[in-house]
Amino acid sequence: MALVGEWEQLQDELPSGWTEARVRLTLETPGELDRVIALLSPLQPLRGAEGAVTIRIVRRGDGPGPASLRRGLARLDSERLHALLAVSAADEAADAPAAAMAQPTLAESWDAALTTVPADWSDLLGEIELDSSDYLEPGAVLLAPINPRRVGNELRLQFRSASRFGYGASAGMVRRCLERCDNAGIRGRVEVVRALSDTYPVATQGPVWQIDGRTV
Repeated sequence: MALVGEWEQLQDELPSGWTEARVRLTLETPGELDRVIALLSPLQPLRGAEGAVTIRIVRRGDGPGPASLRRGLARLDSERLHALLAVSAADEAADAPAAAMAQPTLAESWDAALTTVPADWSDLLGEIELDSSDYLEPGAVLLAPINPRRVGNELRLQFRSASRFGYGASAGMVRRCLERCDNAGIRGRVEVVRALSDTYPVATQGPVWQIDGRTV
């Protein structure tokens, strides 16, 4: 079985509340260890005993996630590098009151962000901060109608919104796109970075902002 298939089976067997796992790969050919470590370098693999590496995977937060591991294993499969895959340890989230664990959805976070701007707002620059790098690619696809722009190498996507006319998606369109992300399990938070009120563009698409030397 391919390594990707092995990981999918192991992932299904993890506890429902798992937060972190250590995945161990034991190579069939120990001499290929350096090549495997190079292909898995984005996952920060740790060299173990002869012919083995260990990778720390987190479900959300700081560190490579399950999707990142899947992509790394796909690279090994494409190179026909064979190994035995196993989960050496898995941590579960500690029990906590439901209210304490609850996190607003992206759509709810957008609703809250809109309460911070004046009632007559006309143009705003919003920002979505994602909880994991695994959310970047699927999030960009689901948010495509609002034309998100990544901020450098950070897990932040900026977008424009307009209340009546001009450049930017409507508040309703923004919310619908965020709901699509919520339904896909993408987590994060939304805030308003800049806002203007009562603007009337004349022969333009609307105002622009200069932030850190960038036009947004």
